[in-house]
Amino acid sequence: MFKFYSPIFIENSKIPVYLSYFTPFNISAITFFFIVFCRGKVSNKTRRHETIHYQQFLETFVVGFLVIYVIDFVIGLVKYKSFYMAYRMISLEQEAYMYDDIKNYLELRKRYEWLNLRP
Repeated sequence: MFKFYSPIFIENSKIPVYLSYFTPFNISAITFFFIVFCRGKVSNKTRRHETIHYQQFLETFVVGFLVIYVIDFVIGLVKYKSFYMAYRMISLEQEAYMYDDIKNYLELRKRYEWLNLRP
């Protein structure tokens, strides 16, 4: 087991609002390296979800996260022909969505858990 670290959360940010113009859905929060920008006040569920992404950033040295995210998305887009399904099938997102309701997940999380969810 390891000690998990948490990113810095910035609430009421316009960054998710502006980025939503480029996607077919509204972004409520987004993690950039060690900072999470939240559209409004951050809920505990969103805090866990984005902290899982932060841990993934640490595990993949940031660049790896971006590469995996894009590759999984493109594979999902070709396979499902749906932007939403492609997004939901990204292994990094699968881990975050699967465990963002579990209150102590971050304390129990094993490193590289997302590898078990690869498409």
